Formats: sequence, structure tokens, C-alpha cells
Amino acid sequence: MLLVPELLLLADGPVRGQAVLVESGKFREIGRAERLIASHSDLRPVRLDGHVLMPGFVDAHHHLTQSFGKAQSFGQPSEIFKTIWEPLEHTLDDETAYLSAKLAALEALRGGFTTVADAGTRAPVDVAALARATEEAGIRCVLSKIVSDGKGGPEHLGRWGGHPLIHPSLAIAVPEDATSQVIKKTADLCSEAGAVLQIHVNEHLASVERSLKSVGRRPVDYLHHIGALGPHVLGAHATLVTPAETRLLADSGAAVSYNPVASAWKGNAVAPATMMAAMGVRFGTGTDGTRGDGFRLVDAAESAQRLTSGLATGDSSCGAGRLWLDHATKLSADAVGLGRVTGEIAVGKAADFLVVDVNVPELTPSYDLRWELVRLSNRDQITAVVVGGRLRLWHGWPPDWDGPALVARAAEVGPRVVRRAKLQRVEPT
Repeated sequence: MLLVPELLLLADGPVRGQAVLVESGKFREIGRAERLIASHSDLRPVRLDGHVLMPGFVDAHHHLTQSFGKAQSFGQPSEIFKTIWEPLEHTLDDETAYLSAKLAALEALRGGFTTVADAGTRAPVDVAALARATEEAGIRCVLSKIVSDGKGGPEHLGRWGGHPLIHPSLAIAVPEDATSQVIKKTADLCSEAGAVLQIHVNEHLASVERSLKSVGRRPVDYLHHIGALGPHVLGAHATLVTPAETRLLADSGAAVSYNPVASAWKGNAVAPATMMAAMGVRFGTGTDGTRGDGFRLVDAAESAQRLTSGLATGDSSCGAGRLWLDHATKLSADAVGLGRVTGEIAVGKAADFLVVDVNVPELTPSYDLRWELVRLSNRDQITAVVVGGRLRLWHGWPPDWDGPALVARAAEVGPRVVRRAKLQRVEPT
């Protein structure tokens, strides 16, 4: 494909008059439109007037098998995994886990995500069901297997070698779920394999206190103490990190998933993302399975920082639009271990991108597109979603499989799964 958008969002900002050549699922050339059109006269240019071609969003923290219970999480205390997620996921079988994951993948694509990092399911199923779901949907997936018992890690990492969309990862839900020996061994295994170890850290006050009572250290400090903290670690949430722990994250090269909507929905604290950026902590932006909308996620990322630190310090920019777009695209890809694969419009990277309508009232007149995308854009502006060079979504629906049929099936099956799980809502509505 030779694509000629009105605007192309590159690392240094939006540019006009550029074209991209997509071949074999990757960006092969980027340059002046006139030059590329002349040098590829055998190709018919696809002109995208009134649109920006931008990198797809990368969801650094998702739970694909929780989609049936998402609407059960409203108004609940922060630690709801014991009352909502564990009962729900334990009820799933191969077919319902597959259905939940494919529904989540479709929602993610509709929200402009071209990659999701699944943090591991508690469902008693083979994670191949999730791989099948995401592959059929056409979304790139960092797929974790929970190995808190120390078993199955090498097999999982070797199972998906060379797969175009599935990138294996290992997970331990929280540090107290595994022995120090298992955590260290798993971390070393991921480091050697070039994979990431996904683990929830410092998410809630209760989890921090459990760690202090069980091992005498806070979660991030504990991972460092046992020699497990490093560039291969992706710590989810990190909302309650001390200055010392933030320094440990920066010095070790560990990455964090900043999940601002999860903080708002579940009453957590908010991770100090602008401080992390200033201190050199690697971080991506994740949904935690809340809502699959990339534009609303970057808006929440900026807004949460403004409310928790920007207003108190008179920081009127809070990183500006560029910071939040970068940490939801290329830096999010880096956090999930795919920095060399995806996350930006660059030669050699996977052709994972969005075609977004900017000829809309919300963006007229336009002065700073990156700020405008963060503050004013919505998923209804997404005309197309492309992953690995293939069109996966066109005006909100997949062109090569029946999305409405999946939604209808999930509407039928989901409530049955929730009833069977007997969820314990603290404040039923």
C-alpha cells in the first residue's frame, strides 16, 4: 500500500506532504509524497484527505477474560479481585474465555488499540483460547501465563516463537503469590528470553500492607531486594510508590503501566506519572480492562496528573499532548517489550496504525494536533485500524468477520457467566 494522508504523525510531530509505503506488514519507506509516488509508479496511491495517519495505541495492562464483569466493577472498593474477578474468571471455560477475550479485543480495536498486553488470566483454561481470540480479531497481543507455582514458563515462552501477533510473557499476579525463589527464577527466565514479567505492584494500601506484613518490605522494594527488578519487569499500577521506590524503578530500568481510569474507577491512588517521566522511569499507559478507548485513556492520563499534582504546583502543561501520546504509543510499546516491533510510524516497524478523521468540528480550527488528539478526539473519529499491514477495522467494525454476531453472542452468554459466578457486590445497584 502507498498511503498519502493529509497529516502523518511522526516522532517529532505531525507533518504534511508525506507518504508511507507499507509492504509485508511493515513500514518500508516514509518520505515526500511526490518522490514515493514517482518511485512506485506501479502502485495506486491511496489518498487520505482530511485524515491523520498515526500510530495505534498500545494498552500496557489488560485483563481480556474480565470483559463480562466490567460493568460489575462500578462503585466497588479498590481491591475487588477477590469479590469480582476471581469468582468470574474461575467460572470460565475454554469457550467463554475465548468469547470474553475476543469481545475485549474487538472493543480495543474500536478504541484505536493495535496492541494489548494481557496480564494473565485466573481462568482454568489453556491460554491458547486467548491467543485464538486475539489472532482472529487481528490485534497484537503480549500474552501472559501466570506461573506463580514456578511451572510452565519455558514452555509458554517457546510456544509462540515467530508468531506474527502473539508475543509471550510470564506473569505473577502479585509478589505474595509466589516464593522469592520463583519470582527471581521467573524474572531471570524473562530476561534471558527477551520477554516481560508482568506483576501488580503497589496498587492498593491493602496490598502494600500485606507485603509489609509477609516479607517486611513494600512490593517494589521487595522485588529489588530479591534481585528480580530490572528492564524485563512490567509493574502494573504502581500507584503507591515512595520516592525511594521511584528511584529504584528508574535505576533498575523496570517499566510501569500507568492506569489512570483504573485509579478513578476503583478508588486507588494515582501513579505519579509526570514525576516518573522526569526521573526517567519507563512507563506505558494501560486500561486495566476498564474501557477500550485510547483517546479517552490519554485524556484521563493527563487529567489525573493535572488533578493530583498539576493544580497544586501550578503546572499548567502537565507534560502537554506529546507526553501522553508518546506514553500511549511508542513508549507503551517499549514498556511491554515491543519497542523494536511497534508503537511508531518508522521504517522497519510493524504497520500498526490508525486513520483518524480530523476534518471534524471538534478539531476545527487546529493549532496543536497532539494536544487536540489528547483533549478533543474520540474513537468515533477512527476511520480505519490497521495491524501488521492488514485492515482490521473499518468505521468501527471488522471487514472480514462478523463483529455484530460476536456482540450478540456475548450479550447472551455474558449474563449467564456472571450469574454463575455469584459475584459479591458491596454496593449493588
